[in-house]
Amino acid sequence: MTMLLEMRSITKEFPGVKALDRVNLQVKAGEIHAICGENGAGKSTLMKVLSGVYPAGSYDGEIHYEGSVAEFRGIRDSEHRGIIIIHQELALVPQLSIAENIFLGNETARGGVIDWHEANHRTEALLKKVGLKESPMTIVDSLGVGKQQLVEIAKALSKDVKLLILDEPTAALQENDSQKLLDLMLDLKAQGVTCIIISHKLNEVRYVADTVTVIRDGMSVSTLDAKQGLSEDDIVRDMVGREMSDRYPERDRRAGDILMEVQDWNVWHPEHAERQVIKNISMSVRAGEVVGIAGLMGSGRTELAMSIFGKSYGRRIGGTVKLHGQPTDVSRVDRAIAAGLAYVTEDRKSLGLILDENIRFNTTLANLQGVSSNGVLDGNEETTVAEKYREALRIRTPSVFQKVGNLSGGNQQKVVLAKWLNTAPEVLILDEPTRGIDVGAKYEIYAIINQLSAEGKGVIMISSEMPELLGMCDRIYVMNEGAFVGELAADEASQERIMSLIVDEKG
Repeated sequence: MTMLLEMRSITKEFPGVKALDRVNLQVKAGEIHAICGENGAGKSTLMKVLSGVYPAGSYDGEIHYEGSVAEFRGIRDSEHRGIIIIHQELALVPQLSIAENIFLGNETARGGVIDWHEANHRTEALLKKVGLKESPMTIVDSLGVGKQQLVEIAKALSKDVKLLILDEPTAALQENDSQKLLDLMLDLKAQGVTCIIISHKLNEVRYVADTVTVIRDGMSVSTLDAKQGLSEDDIVRDMVGREMSDRYPERDRRAGDILMEVQDWNVWHPEHAERQVIKNISMSVRAGEVVGIAGLMGSGRTELAMSIFGKSYGRRIGGTVKLHGQPTDVSRVDRAIAAGLAYVTEDRKSLGLILDENIRFNTTLANLQGVSSNGVLDGNEETTVAEKYREALRIRTPSVFQKVGNLSGGNQQKVVLAKWLNTAPEVLILDEPTRGIDVGAKYEIYAIINQLSAEGKGVIMISSEMPELLGMCDRIYVMNEGAFVGELAADEASQERIMSLIVDEKG
């Protein structure tokens, strides 16, 4: 294989931070090249240098592409050479059609007038390539995230892509959609398209990648041949700089008395009054216990969690929540917090944090009374509280005045946890607590969960990653179509048993 891309000694600095330190990357034509590393290692920064988001002159080092030095002054320069990047946050316009999105800024026009017949015809051919059967006139907002990701790839193909960069393409996808996307990457490879994939999901990396480059602390530390029996442990070792033989920290499992009970919980859809979303659910969590909720995407796990936490989802909500055996008012979010509940949302960027504000602001946001005197915020007390959690949760930041939006995903998640720990909860509901963060940061989150259970708190953990539930939980409720279809103790739970409960119920 000939070398399509070489990035030599790339160094990129921001005020006070060296994000990339003499990084080297070599990508062969026609291969799928994975870039792995912990959150904040510099993976996305490197790709932004390559694609011209950070233009030539704003970094040191050289990019050699197709045999010559390339200096990209912006996205248009790199796209003109066939380099297309698809970011983790999709860049589609929800209210426009598939065809309008694909040719936005690159319209098929004759005499200054858009030729919609031609645009739709070309869109049909592109959708066929990526395995979508939707009409070109379908509004993007009506598609699921998996199909929107395929529209992004169709858009890339419309620009005669030679090097396709996918940044965490499966982070928000369920398993079936992830598999379709990975298989599409293999199809594109067969058609001669070179791909770079950034991913935390090491099983997916091993499935598609020919080569893996590992970046740690802004430096390239290894390049590994993925076709020579490469294991996930090999990648993890280079990512974190140490062996991680056990992905889940040891925990002394000692469940106490029942802390919280949910009885006969029913919830109807907030807009479709006839549709029942949660059906007669009863569950419990004991002091010091980690209880998992497993289920496919769309099974109602998040809806259940949000409806319990201050009835922040749904209508006609019925049932009883008890804490310490006593019925408890959780009819509003403030009442749920006062009762001792906390909810860590699955969408930390939109619902869990205010990204434009600093760590101190976000940490104290759910308990302003705790840092106020006579209704006036005490800035010094805010700083003291934020510093306490920065140290306790090992949030990697030079200052609690750092903007949360500038932190890595793992550190953002720790800030969300800090915000809720500052309310002194008795029961924490964690919805996808490790989504989109790397294995090293995951381990730290798991250690925090274990510490919470050791302190006698109850933890309810929702996760799409079954190994995570099996590695962390004392009991697992299995959910399907808004109802619990089984309950498994840790020693009897397995991926196969969980899936069989779901499939049997479907059947």
